[in-house]
Amino acid sequence: MVSLARPARGHGIPLAAILLPALCITGFTLLIATRPPIPGDTAQAALLNGVLLWNSILPRAVLALIAGAALGLSGTLLQRVLRNPIADASTLGIAAGAELAMTAALSFSPLLIGFSREIVAFGGGLGAVAIVLALSWRHGLDPVTVALSGMIVSMIAAALNVTLILARGEYAMSIYIWGAGSLSQQDWNGVLSLGPRLILGFAAAMLLVRPLRILTLDDNSAGSLGLALHSARFTILALAVWLAASVTAEIGVLGFLGLAAPAIARLFGARSTGSLMIAAPLTGAGLLFLTDCLTQILGPGFTDLAPTGAATALLGGPLLLFLLPRVHSVSAVAAQSTAALKRLSKPLFILAGLSAAVILLFVVFLTLGPADDGWHFATGTDFTDLLPFRLPRTIVAAGAGGMLAAAGFIMQRMTGNPIASPEVLGVSSGAGAGLTVALFLFGFPSPVIMLLALALGALAAFGAMIAISARAQFSPERMLLAGVGIGAFAMAIVTMVLAQGDIRGYILLTWLSGSTNRAGAFEAWTAVISLIVLVAPLPFLGRWLTMLPLGGNSSRSLGLRVGTSRLLLAMLAALMTAIASFLVGPLSLTGLIAPHLARLAGFHRPGHQLAASVIFGASVLMTADWLSRVVIYPYQVPVGLFAALIGGPYLIWLLSRKDIKQ
Repeated sequence: MVSLARPARGHGIPLAAILLPALCITGFTLLIATRPPIPGDTAQAALLNGVLLWNSILPRAVLALIAGAALGLSGTLLQRVLRNPIADASTLGIAAGAELAMTAALSFSPLLIGFSREIVAFGGGLGAVAIVLALSWRHGLDPVTVALSGMIVSMIAAALNVTLILARGEYAMSIYIWGAGSLSQQDWNGVLSLGPRLILGFAAAMLLVRPLRILTLDDNSAGSLGLALHSARFTILALAVWLAASVTAEIGVLGFLGLAAPAIARLFGARSTGSLMIAAPLTGAGLLFLTDCLTQILGPGFTDLAPTGAATALLGGPLLLFLLPRVHSVSAVAAQSTAALKRLSKPLFILAGLSAAVILLFVVFLTLGPADDGWHFATGTDFTDLLPFRLPRTIVAAGAGGMLAAAGFIMQRMTGNPIASPEVLGVSSGAGAGLTVALFLFGFPSPVIMLLALALGALAAFGAMIAISARAQFSPERMLLAGVGIGAFAMAIVTMVLAQGDIRGYILLTWLSGSTNRAGAFEAWTAVISLIVLVAPLPFLGRWLTMLPLGGNSSRSLGLRVGTSRLLLAMLAALMTAIASFLVGPLSLTGLIAPHLARLAGFHRPGHQLAASVIFGASVLMTADWLSRVVIYPYQVPVGLFAALIGGPYLIWLLSRKDIKQ
């Protein structure tokens, strides 16, 4: 019997070769036909049209083709060498590392940027992917562990990036505008710079076709064929990072194009390594060219609103969700240890002690701080003078930390996933997308409208993640990848506003940083009332929180209305996430850390775990807020970013373990 699927394998290159010219001709024709006429007499208009065509339109078109081909080739190399269908510069943290390196160089050594942007971007991208691979190596470069590690590295890089931009002001804000990925050109310098790199990269990739074919086998089989595995992997990874970093340095971040091009090429029938190496660059070139043409056809207003990089990034989330069924994993996050957790004999006594400790911390953080002549406890008049500044932000940090901890606790109990949290599952990013929509609709919305928009965005993101994960019986791998995809899509929406460089972008940048500098009575009362109102019902829902980790079928057999319970808990978690994100930003990772600390401390019952999680969450974020004020005194680091720099390494340590206890 002849297989019906087999003949399609040979059509990958021809279809891509036919599709590319068709896309280019169609897009370019539409672009020229829809451009408004240049006013003036015929000769002058013709001259201006010729100058515009030669110095702007043609260089931009050629650069789009070159950049798309380079990213398509880079994505193919990464996916083949890692045996991972969702690997690309965005999911591996390469783009975030390159952007951070560029920001750091521009902030501290602008001459280095002038000397070689490509070397700076390559160093940042290579460092990021090295960290990702180091985190994933013990788990055999498992696709989900790699994706999670890339998300962590990207999150930490984003925190550092925003910190540097806020510290340097407008001097480094241009990095965010550049980072949105614009193809606008005024000459052929970009083409002359990137074109030779693509040619060299493609030639080198063709020489590596045989090692790439062998690397599709398991390591033992590849080694038995005489391939030096580590050397081959490093060479191919370095080539892929170099191609992606070169595009990033020249244009900015073009999110997820390296993920889309190989996936589309495979849909058109390219299967073998050789065919993918040709079809994916052609597809990437056509995809980026057509995307850029559409953004120009829609007018300057749309181009300003959604630069090409932001437009391609919008593809990333849906594409990751589309590719979920193709990802097969035995990730460490799915491993559930059967070892017995330590249990406390007197949990209520320990909770009372923790409550006393957090009150003591609250008092210490209100009174202790550095001054020009050393450290002091503020008393008397000094304490009275400092109280209006320190009290609101400390209350905000404590309240937001408690709400994030409770939200993370709910998510981990609902899904049975020990790494679930508002930040990891994309709920915080969804809140940011809601805030972005509010900024578009209202310009400068009131705090109440901002809170409502954040809540709706968070609820939409969490609802989408639950709906997608339910189809896979809440598989930890699919759930985490769904969160990554939803978060990527939501952050692409945020990037569209950041790229404008106006006051709305600054509002979003301040929100991203999680600064509590401007916390006042409104924010403090919001934190206190929200924490009390939203956390108070949870002790009465202990039966739900006990049964849901058993799974949907088991919970139903015990008489639980799974749909209703999940909906109500999701609404509570989304509201807590939205309000906490409004107060301290989306990057703190407190929602992940606090429930883990509660389990490590030995709290076993849901009610005790919840109380301990809230106490630990408040303590972690209060401590982060205090440290953010004193580590580089008299300057301050936004508390959300500082907490992310604490939580990121914790998540890295968690992923490096051989098993994760639930």
